[in-house]
Amino acid sequence: MAATVVVLGAGVAGLSAAHELAERGYRVTVYEKRDRPGGKARSYPTPDGRPAEHGFRFFPGFYRHLPDTMRRIPSGQCSAFDRLVGTDEFMFAQAGGREDLVSPVEVRNLKELAVLSEVTMRLADSIGLSPEDGIWLANRLLILLASCDERREYQWDLQSWWEFLEADERSPAFRKFLADGLTRSLVAARGREMSARSGGLIALQLLFDLAQSARRADSVLDAPTNDAWIDPWIVHLRAMGVDVHLRASVDGIAMQGNRVSGVTVGGHTVTADYYVAALPIEVMRTMLSPELRRAEPRLNGLDSLVTRWMNGIMFYLADDFPLVRGHAIFLDSAWGLTSISQRQFWRGVNFDQFGIGGILSVDISEWQRPGSDGKVAAQCTAEEIRDEVWRQLSDHLDARLDGVEVRDWFLDESIQFPNPSNAANAEPLLVNTKGSWTHRPDAATTIPNLMLAADYVRTYTDLATMEGANEAARRAVNAILDATGSSDTRCDLWPLYEPPIFAPVRMLDKLLWRLHRPASPVVRISSSGRVESAGVCGRAFAMVDRLTRRL
Repeated sequence: MAATVVVLGAGVAGLSAAHELAERGYRVTVYEKRDRPGGKARSYPTPDGRPAEHGFRFFPGFYRHLPDTMRRIPSGQCSAFDRLVGTDEFMFAQAGGREDLVSPVEVRNLKELAVLSEVTMRLADSIGLSPEDGIWLANRLLILLASCDERREYQWDLQSWWEFLEADERSPAFRKFLADGLTRSLVAARGREMSARSGGLIALQLLFDLAQSARRADSVLDAPTNDAWIDPWIVHLRAMGVDVHLRASVDGIAMQGNRVSGVTVGGHTVTADYYVAALPIEVMRTMLSPELRRAEPRLNGLDSLVTRWMNGIMFYLADDFPLVRGHAIFLDSAWGLTSISQRQFWRGVNFDQFGIGGILSVDISEWQRPGSDGKVAAQCTAEEIRDEVWRQLSDHLDARLDGVEVRDWFLDESIQFPNPSNAANAEPLLVNTKGSWTHRPDAATTIPNLMLAADYVRTYTDLATMEGANEAARRAVNAILDATGSSDTRCDLWPLYEPPIFAPVRMLDKLLWRLHRPASPVVRISSSGRVESAGVCGRAFAMVDRLTRRL
């Protein structure tokens, strides 16, 4: 008889684990406390029936694990992956400025590495930075690319993104936009606290996406998330035999010796052969009994991980307001705003039935900095949040919002108000602060029948994202396959993309690391923006590159 598995949580991680296990014949039961599955990725109707989301969905081109799963989810007459629509551009807004970043060449050798430099320089130029600042950023990223895994983990992960960029020595604009603005807007992390390893590697992935035409730089769904993806996923899982229970809150995890003996769900005990904890960190912490902590001491590291707020507000407009065919990033907004106009992508939604012409979906990534009235977002009422967000948008878009009629608005349901001016967030976002890698556990634990599938688990993705959650689930499933001695194919895992040409460079840096030598760049961007070799090793590297291209 097939082994039984209980999955705790029906977010992206939990559903991904259930999917992979069901395909391999395991009997799976999923428990979710909310009345809608999807976790932070879910969409839901407002009290008036209009579509709303925890925050808009964002599928960068470097995602590989999540698209692989989405291709196996039927959605209408196609797959959930086929419901993704590519965006065409980004807007970097500060006093109305914008720049579209497009480049058609893949980075395969030193000559084409110039394309990455060009994209970085254009990004810097689009937000008003000097060429010197753009060159500095490019060269720091090249240092990270050339670093071995040991240096990344034991040196760069212990530095903040701010320290790694030596931002204190750069221009005020560099500090404001590149060292802090982008990290706040994209991942709700502050430059002075985010791990240089995490921040730098994800920055590289986004730049690679912009530099490669062979894949989408960014995609969004063609309808609200649950309509296009999550609800069809539940239908598919149930058709495969997965038992999904909603409104089923997990209250505790019981231990007997060094094994999980059962979990309490809604006052009742449920048991299985294996358990996958796919709970967000703020919930998992409440499950850490002394017995669990003794059985798996690495779980104690969860106490040291940091969360921030990143939640959405929806503006329902009388007329469509496309703004840009993609995401707008308001780099110097006090509350770290990003936005997307939904109608141009939600092709299957009948906006007329909702009495609106369009939706402007805005994510708020900084809840602890004062707005124009001196109040931080976390201390504002819902109405004050609405007014301040609109004010900050207007400040960045000059007069483009003049005359735009807002018929209604909705703040993410996770922002809860115990009293009129003190908000709580039921679903904060994990951020990778410097040194946090040490505190993060693996998917397989020392408890033989407990696996972890959440965005705090150690993954290649190394960021609290849907991609990271999906990868963590795959690692948890692989651990179960190993534990049961299964001969089934293991779930695929993909490292982050790095140009193959840097593989020998990282091998050289591994030797330097063992000799306690500092990182030594083999290539750099000159003051003229050209890619050139650096030092003896760099010249040898360039020679190998030329020979490789001739073969």
